[in-house]
Amino acid sequence: MSQTPSELKYAKSHEWVRLETDGTVTIGITDHAQNALGDLVFVELPKVGRQLAAEESCAVVESVKAASDVYAPIAGEVIANNPALADMPEAINNEPYGAGWMWKMKPANAADVDALLDAAGYQAVIETA
Repeated sequence: MSQTPSELKYAKSHEWVRLETDGTVTIGITDHAQNALGDLVFVELPKVGRQLAAEESCAVVESVKAASDVYAPIAGEVIANNPALADMPEAINNEPYGAGWMWKMKPANAADVDALLDAAGYQAVIETA
């Protein structure tokens, strides 16, 4: 069974969001998503400074099986991305909620984070899929 940490928020499109103490958010793909994709071999991340709309396709993860789009769970500005993933995309497989984070954003509206799914809500989504 995949891990769904209770302190995170989730999008139905399988991204997780961690609200940081400074009001920014860290985003990655869920354990469920990386399990479904298999071993990741390539990651394309959004550029720093890019303005993202909620649910906009902004990143790509490629596994030996398929390439998959990753979506912005909320609107905002990309303030950092994880450069380690260029050389180590497998970090997403190994630590989807740790070293495998993908990008950080300054939310356009902080309340958007609250509107995302909690862990129980996300579990319900993946159990009915």
